[in-house]
Amino acid sequence: MPRYKLTIEYDGSQFLGWQVQESGLTVAGVLEDAVEKLSGARTKVSGAGRTDTGVHALGQVAHIDLAKDWETDTVRDGLNAHLRPHPVAILSAEKVADDFDARFSAIKRHYVYRILNRRADLALEKNRAWRVARPLDEKKMHEAAQHLVGNHDFTTFRAAECQAKSPVKTLDVLKVTRDGQEIRLEASARSFLHHQVRSIVGSLVQVGEGKWSPADMKRALEARDRAACGPVAPPDGLYLVRVDYAK
Repeated sequence: MPRYKLTIEYDGSQFLGWQVQESGLTVAGVLEDAVEKLSGARTKVSGAGRTDTGVHALGQVAHIDLAKDWETDTVRDGLNAHLRPHPVAILSAEKVADDFDARFSAIKRHYVYRILNRRADLALEKNRAWRVARPLDEKKMHEAAQHLVGNHDFTTFRAAECQAKSPVKTLDVLKVTRDGQEIRLEASARSFLHHQVRSIVGSLVQVGEGKWSPADMKRALEARDRAACGPVAPPDGLYLVRVDYAK
C-alpha cells in the first residue's frame, strides 16, 4: 500500500481548523472526502500540524495510504479536481517510505504571522492579516522577541486547553520585520504549544504599542503564568509556511 506525502495550501477562514470534527467544515474533512472520491475508499489524512479555526497554510504537509499505486501527478490533480470549490490546493504529491509520518517525522515547523499596521480597514486582506491601527515599533517588538528564543517553559504563552505533555519548548527563530505597512513575525521550532504563536504575537503588540517594555516580555515568560500573557492575536494573520524533514 503506497504512502504519499502531500504538500497543501489553504485559506483557513472558511474552516473550523484542520482536525475532523463531528459537525462543521474542516480541512482534513474535505481532504478525506476528496481522497474517497478519487480512490473509492475512506482514508485518514494525517497532518503535520493541527491548525486552528481561521489559520492558513502555505505548506502544510500530510500523508495518506492508497490501495492503488497511482502516479504522483494523478494524485495531485485528481485530489485538486475533487477539492473544488473549497479553498484548498494540493501543491505536490510524492511517494515516500512506509515509515514516513507527516507529524512525527517533522524536524521543524515554520510559521509567519502578518500584521497590517494601518488605520484603514482591510478590503483585499480581510481574514488574511491582523489590522492594528495604532503605530507599532517593530524594532522594540523584535528586541522583546529575542527574550523568547531558546529553550524555555512557555506556560505563559500556552492555551489552557493545550494537550502537550510539557510546556517546555525550544524556539529556534523569532524575528519581527517591517515592509511598509506590513509587519511580519517569523517563528521556527520543532513543535509549538497550542496558541503559542498567537499568544506571543499578542504580547509583542503590547510592546509595539508602548504598553509593555521589551523587558516586560522577559518577565511575562519567567512568570510561567497564563495570566501574564497579553491578549491573544486573532487567527487571521497566522500561516503555516513550511514543514522540514530529514533528508
